[in-house]
Amino acid sequence: MSLRREVLDARRIVVKVGSSSLTTAAGGIDPARVERLVDVLAAARSRGAEVVLVSSGAIAAGLAPLGLKRRPKGLPAQQAAASVGQGLLVHRYTEELRRHELTAGQVLLTVDDVTRRSHYRNAYQTFAKLLELGVLPIVNENDTVATTEIRFGDNDRLAALVAHLVHADLLVLLSDVDGLYDADPRTPGASRVTDVHGVEDLAAVSIGRTGAAGVGTGGMETKVEAARIATGAGIPVVLTSADQAGPAVAGEPVGTLFHATGKRRPTRLLWLAHATEPHGTLQLDPGAVRAVVERRASLLAAGVTGCTGEFHAGDPVDLVGPDGVPVARGLVNFDASEVPSLVGRSSQDLKRELGAAYEREVVHRDDLVLL
Repeated sequence: MSLRREVLDARRIVVKVGSSSLTTAAGGIDPARVERLVDVLAAARSRGAEVVLVSSGAIAAGLAPLGLKRRPKGLPAQQAAASVGQGLLVHRYTEELRRHELTAGQVLLTVDDVTRRSHYRNAYQTFAKLLELGVLPIVNENDTVATTEIRFGDNDRLAALVAHLVHADLLVLLSDVDGLYDADPRTPGASRVTDVHGVEDLAAVSIGRTGAAGVGTGGMETKVEAARIATGAGIPVVLTSADQAGPAVAGEPVGTLFHATGKRRPTRLLWLAHATEPHGTLQLDPGAVRAVVERRASLLAAGVTGCTGEFHAGDPVDLVGPDGVPVARGLVNFDASEVPSLVGRSSQDLKRELGAAYEREVVHRDDLVLL
């Protein structure tokens, strides 16, 4: 049996575990499952790798104490469950890590924490210091305060983006299914896909939703999308079940290995492309589309023909061509109410009439990612 070199060579690993892999059918934390997972993480640490854990389970852990039988659908109820469950979840991890003389650190993120220029650098520095101090960061979406507009939506995507943020060498996605299959794994004759080198390997794969109903939010589709994000940024991914976590992290050929397909990108732009929802659109004329797409230039007011939506300076918006197709996403420098007065005008004209503050780009190229 040949071991996977991508895994053995990884010096910094992000591990993501889903709710259904941590909790009982009733919704409470399963101590035995947490214990087994922590033993795997500690083993990786003992061989010299740094580990970041992205853990679901806060909402699920809060269900039983609140007398709830299923994950609530309403956001306020989810936030209440997360508020109760997050402390219980991290306490359990802290106790288990203490057996291995390891220290846990809690990191709760929202999209704003890693897309706005003033926040994302601080997020990276926090992770870097925690790892430097030998802490094992435990990451989750900040469900207690996140609104619908600023939610990641699932921790698979969060894990892929965190892997890029912390400059990880490997992402391990743990689920209740032991890998990617070419059909529903419950179907007779379904075969596990051992390696994925690109989108062409997924052509014959039927990706459906799996998991424990009422506990988790993800499915195989979200995991494949997370793998696409990570591998496109140069990070290989192992997808397998929580029961196979030990062999997976030890490099054994379990689950599915998604090989890296791209190179590392500027961190904040990766988050901008994959972790945000646009608050509106800016319509561009053909010349502006060419400038943004081909020359990677900033978007100036002269190339804007209109806008839609309610957005404020600093919000993500899509840049669309005359055909209505989005070509880029960026952080806009003006409120939606200001844009109509800027449409089609030169920077010099705006500065002369409205002041120097209106000479700036509508979207600066450093805050823009092509779609």
